[in-house]
Amino acid sequence: MAEFYAPGEPLPLIPDDLTVSQFILDAHHPARPAQKRLMPWLIEDATGRGIGYEELRTRTFGLANEFKSRWNVGDNDVVCLYSPNHVDWPVVLWATHRLGAVVAPVNPAYTAEELIHALTLTEASVLVASSANLSVAVIAAQAAGIPLEKIVTIDSPLSPNAAQLSVEELICHGLSTPLSFNERRLLSGEGKTKLAFLCFSSGTTGKPKAVAVSHYAMIANILQVRAAIMSSPRYEVGDVVHGVLPFFHVFGLVVMLHSHLWFGNTVVVVPKFTFEGFLTSIQRYRIKHLHIVPPMVVLLVKHPLTRKYDLTSVRWLMSGAAPLSAELTMHLAKILPQCSIGQGYGMTETFTTIALSPNDSKIAAPGSGGVLIPGVVARVLKTDGSLAAEGETGELVVTGPSMALGYYKNPEATKETFVNGWVRTGDEVVINGKCEVFIKDRIKEILKVKGFQVAPAELEGHLLDHPDVADVCVVGVPDDYSGELPLAFVVPSESARARIQQNPRESEHLKATLVKHVADAKVEYKRLAGGVEFVDAIPKNPSGKMLRRVLRDQARAMKARMPSTPFMARL
Repeated sequence: MAEFYAPGEPLPLIPDDLTVSQFILDAHHPARPAQKRLMPWLIEDATGRGIGYEELRTRTFGLANEFKSRWNVGDNDVVCLYSPNHVDWPVVLWATHRLGAVVAPVNPAYTAEELIHALTLTEASVLVASSANLSVAVIAAQAAGIPLEKIVTIDSPLSPNAAQLSVEELICHGLSTPLSFNERRLLSGEGKTKLAFLCFSSGTTGKPKAVAVSHYAMIANILQVRAAIMSSPRYEVGDVVHGVLPFFHVFGLVVMLHSHLWFGNTVVVVPKFTFEGFLTSIQRYRIKHLHIVPPMVVLLVKHPLTRKYDLTSVRWLMSGAAPLSAELTMHLAKILPQCSIGQGYGMTETFTTIALSPNDSKIAAPGSGGVLIPGVVARVLKTDGSLAAEGETGELVVTGPSMALGYYKNPEATKETFVNGWVRTGDEVVINGKCEVFIKDRIKEILKVKGFQVAPAELEGHLLDHPDVADVCVVGVPDDYSGELPLAFVVPSESARARIQQNPRESEHLKATLVKHVADAKVEYKRLAGGVEFVDAIPKNPSGKMLRRVLRDQARAMKARMPSTPFMARL
């Protein structure tokens, strides 16, 4: 049987009786680097305020105490985090875990419809939101049956008379009252099954699915990444990391936030990405580590502001969430000549990292997602069901200690992706003799837009609700900045066709209407930025399955014929 085993030393002991908060805040582990001097764990980007270990640990206790005494949050209850990055974001997470409860981090840009789905599926009992998205949070909470008093703002309320309490107020009250909770302690082995997170990931059908993740999975991946980079001079205790990737996304949650904190580094917490703010922050805090996604690389390479800032502190840049082209990599190397440039590969279902660029490479091998990290075993499954050898193409299937438990309350989808402890990634790859993973294509239908997953079926289902749509197929059209953009091939209804025949202008009006129909209901990256094209019929095979590849090829041909839009004109 052809299997690929990650190179390197065996993994250190992975604790299976600790929660994430205990692993980060309390427990000693021999692989954890010792801090040589007191450093802030977090820095608030806007103010420069540093927050150290003791303050974070104290705030975690205060919030856990108040969650328990005020609302009796306890074992397996779900707290939904609907907020941009904030210095109290990990405090909410760790306080929830102190009580044995589960965290459901969701995109703070979700519309009310999307948030209602998340709250209903996870049966969340408390919703922590930012004041900026409070109005949407209130609408969704009411629809999901969450009392308004159980909505908490992670920052200050909009006004002193606001109905919602803030995290700061809850912490202060929790620290001023007697102990009300007994911290949840896990039995030996329980960490492997005890739910820690419900993280949303788009499956191939329907709405986003909640990936069920154990405490053990996150702890394992932190230790796996530590083992992979242990010999690298790139990583030193006290390094400063730019924390702009969203914490609700697994790349930001596991790699950028928790792993670096455990490594003894300082994370600069950035609520929202703006390019000039990004550059200012790098210069101001002398950032050494950048974890970014390809659209940010495009800006670094092409935006004129890049050359106005001092970026010489950056020594290690890792791009993830979507492949980085060889051309962009080479351009980036010219912009940051002092910097090592690598890529990582992972997904929510593998929580998170599967491969990283090797320690001894200055520039990642073009097209490589990195080398399998310690603890990972991979197979490459060919279309005939046999296992591929080195250099042969097939679907990547992986296993290891960080695999998720499955899709929450969705046994059918779980059976498709999680098979006897292995995860089917849906990516077509080649693995060479060095255990480097080269991504060739997507086998599954998922689109990757700005590093986020978009399920065509979700958009198709929404478009079919419109009375002017008889049939539809959504595919991805290539884009230098976003990776892919959703494009809808639409078969108009009979009445819509009649209107178009009577008035040709109706065609463009209807296209704009359908784009707005999606934009009004979906988060920004799911919108039809690739446009709408009308067709007479959606190609299908004899069994009725859409021939999505035919339309995807057609979309790429259309893209090739179109004149390119200057980069700066699109910003």
